[in-house]
Amino acid sequence: MLFNSFEFLLFFLIVTAAYFLLPHKLRWFHLLIASCYFYMCFVPIYILILFFTIIIDYIAGIVIQNATGKKRKLMLVVSIAANVGVLCFFKYYNFFAINWNSFFHFTNGNASIPLLNIILPIGLSFHTFQAMSYTIEIYRGNQHAERHFGIYALYVMFYPQLVAGPIERPQNIIHQFHEKKHFDYPKFASGLRLMLWGLIKKVVIADRLATLVDPIYNNAGESSGVSLILASFFFLLQIYCDFSGYSDIAVGAARVMGFELMINFNRPFISKNVSEFWKRWHRSLSTWFYDYVFNPFVGTVRHWRKGAIAIGLFLTFFLSGLWHGASWTFVLWGVVHGFALIYEFLTKGIRERIFAKVPNWLNSSISWFATFSFLVLTAVLFRAKNIRQALIIYRKMCAIPHELMLVFAKKKLTFLHLPALAYIFGALLLIILLQIAESLQEKYDLKENFSRFPIYVRLGTYYAAVFLIFYFGVFDKHEFIYFQF
Repeated sequence: MLFNSFEFLLFFLIVTAAYFLLPHKLRWFHLLIASCYFYMCFVPIYILILFFTIIIDYIAGIVIQNATGKKRKLMLVVSIAANVGVLCFFKYYNFFAINWNSFFHFTNGNASIPLLNIILPIGLSFHTFQAMSYTIEIYRGNQHAERHFGIYALYVMFYPQLVAGPIERPQNIIHQFHEKKHFDYPKFASGLRLMLWGLIKKVVIADRLATLVDPIYNNAGESSGVSLILASFFFLLQIYCDFSGYSDIAVGAARVMGFELMINFNRPFISKNVSEFWKRWHRSLSTWFYDYVFNPFVGTVRHWRKGAIAIGLFLTFFLSGLWHGASWTFVLWGVVHGFALIYEFLTKGIRERIFAKVPNWLNSSISWFATFSFLVLTAVLFRAKNIRQALIIYRKMCAIPHELMLVFAKKKLTFLHLPALAYIFGALLLIILLQIAESLQEKYDLKENFSRFPIYVRLGTYYAAVFLIFYFGVFDKHEFIYFQF
């Protein structure tokens, strides 16, 4: 059941209405059953995997809180091993087997591993990380073990965030399931507006950009460097609108019922360096890696000084790349981002001295352009089917000067699979409007102050949003990109 479907609209209306009609003591059960149904709309049998890890983590949490010494650590290890084991089997088994078999084929060996016909459970990486944060926080003493099994199961399975986050911490969300929620019109209206905004980003911008990006990347070998750089630019905006659109709908759906989830994105494309970008992009994941991978590693080897931070950044982003997908393109994407952060860390003092005499506006402009260009170029790794295709795309991009020389020499040049200019300008217009809307939201805090606007402004905005969705939206039920993770 996709957020951008009529089925979800009916589901959301029924679940929300029933939630407020039911007494408080039954609401957790209602949300849990609704969440189970929501998940089973994809691959029903895979809900057993969720039940398996939920039972283990529920027991582990209680034991960790009550035990002392080695028993606490042992139960934490059991919990993490169960979650990571399930994730590795379904997500990485075939990846490991293919690479293992390729290695032995290259060395003329016979130790092959059979491939399995398994499908990755939707959202497995997201709810696995959320489940792991629960037992880790209990072990650290930051969270009490949840005794109510149904509430803990709901923490893992809460339908708005179940398949693509945000990845919540137990301290933020579990206590909210215990609280008695009353109908709150400002929150209700704010949640609906956020859902509407997320739907616009998904069906009007992301899915329309996909119609530009997919044909070019699917025929990368025949496409020109100019078309590929345009496709990479559009893909970066596509994945942002796709994923932040999902997050907005998730946060909005929860807010309608009175729950507050983490805001996952904060205008990432105004970033002036890669470090700032990762503080603004997929914040629930980046903070997860910071708290549970980077900080513990650096704290363990702090005597290595700068080396500890550099290695910690590399390890964190290597794992982040692997988390995103069982493919060498994702691993390389993570490694490249890791090296970029290492470079920024090690050269910070030098760069500050170099740019000290440069006007602030010029420094900001150069920093922004360099950062955005880096993001567009690394988006190739995120979108390419494999390393070979990525190398072909980069080679064609390097040939752009030659293509332009042919144009200036008035020789015939055809940009294969380049969509009509009018369609491209339309996509650019949508992107510009998106950036203006996000800038106005930040400047005037529209999420809080929109209800104070005159009625004709609010109604006009709603009508414009509905018009955009129905007349410019793509309703082919495109899955959200991050569902594959």
